Amino acid sequence: MTSLLTFPIGGVHPPERKTQTQGLAVEVMPVPDELEIFLGQHIGAPCTPTVAKRDAVVEGAVIGEVKKGLGVPLHAPVAGKIKNLAMSAHPIRVTSPSITIEVDKEAEPVQYQWVDWHNMSGPELLGKIHDAGIVGIGGAGFPTHVKLSPPANSPVDTLVLNGAECEPYITADHRQMLENSAEIVEGAKIILKVLNISKCHIGIENNKPDAIREMSQAAQDASGANCTIKIEPLQVKYPQGSEKQLIQAVTGRKVPAMALPSAVGVVVQNVATAKAIYDAVVYGKPLYEKIVTIAGKGIARPANLQVKIGTKISDIVNYLGGLQPGLSKVIMGGPMMGFAISNLDVPVTKTTSAVLFLTEDEIDTRPHSQCIRCGWCLDACPMGLEPKEIGIYVEAKRAEDTAQFGVFDCFECGSCAYVCPAKRPLVQFVRMAKMKAKRA
Repeated sequence: MTSLLTFPIGGVHPPERKTQTQGLAVEVMPVPDELEIFLGQHIGAPCTPTVAKRDAVVEGAVIGEVKKGLGVPLHAPVAGKIKNLAMSAHPIRVTSPSITIEVDKEAEPVQYQWVDWHNMSGPELLGKIHDAGIVGIGGAGFPTHVKLSPPANSPVDTLVLNGAECEPYITADHRQMLENSAEIVEGAKIILKVLNISKCHIGIENNKPDAIREMSQAAQDASGANCTIKIEPLQVKYPQGSEKQLIQAVTGRKVPAMALPSAVGVVVQNVATAKAIYDAVVYGKPLYEKIVTIAGKGIARPANLQVKIGTKISDIVNYLGGLQPGLSKVIMGGPMMGFAISNLDVPVTKTTSAVLFLTEDEIDTRPHSQCIRCGWCLDACPMGLEPKEIGIYVEAKRAEDTAQFGVFDCFECGSCAYVCPAKRPLVQFVRMAKMKAKRA
């Protein structure tokens, strides 16, 4: 048997906890009475509204545009009326400008028509990806059309699709690979044409043998004289889905510090982003729906849900039968890199992969103590950094001096905090160090 691919430095293996939802097919959640849509759904400048209060909108209509800077347009997920333009509670930025749409329950869903994309040029395809508002679904929301326009001095020869889904609990990508394998592979072929290259690797962790099987068949059916699409089974290790670690595991190329993947000739996209690209190009459908894993012992019924962007967590909770006794923490995203929220009226965004309802026996609430210099965080760090030193310097009010320990190379995966026997909040120390070092 071929040995499984992985990255060479660090990494951890937290309990996977995917059995709750990995066997649950994606179900479409009914649209709630209203949606609250953040104007900032991506890295870069937030959108400027193109609608006013009491305006009527149709499903798929543009409701926000980026006038200047990095960004993509925003679309109405439903037909309805603009109820409000205001500031809403945001899980990371505290508040964010938003648009609230009162849903027209009588409106018929839009029927999108299939078109043949094969005769379209690369720039034409790229324009469709931009116009559909597509961002990196599995990560920080980087505008996809920008990522697919690498610098001329960094020629790209390889596309890597990320199907690792290495965070505990989350199974949204797993279900997409099972249920939409042909569409994901077709999306990969569209990306290859945009980049004018022919080689694609799709990395999938080996704890998803059914997804590997389905995707392998789809890749075999799609490969030919013009392109080669290969499935790469990966060792189950966190953070296998991180961009730089995935590139090194699949291609053997190491992305230099502070450099982009294009510096080593690679572009990485999430498998769900490839599916969104397929929808945008083949059907002209903008990105305004999201598949989200709802899991944890604190929710009455776990599920993989297809929801409209702007659906509030509280509406999801009501749909799934409410909360369970013992709920201790609600996290948007995975337990390693997600953010705890205190308000269930927070809406789903384009980058929301999961909402976890964790009970007391699923989390560790012990207080942290002083660093005991065990070095476990150094062994766990996939970037080979020194998390313990960053934490010590932050506590000593010398955050601005942490660049020497590689603080800006840290992508906040949480491996260091996971292994720390003193339970030190090392990721929070890193975030604080970055913030203060930038101000210095």
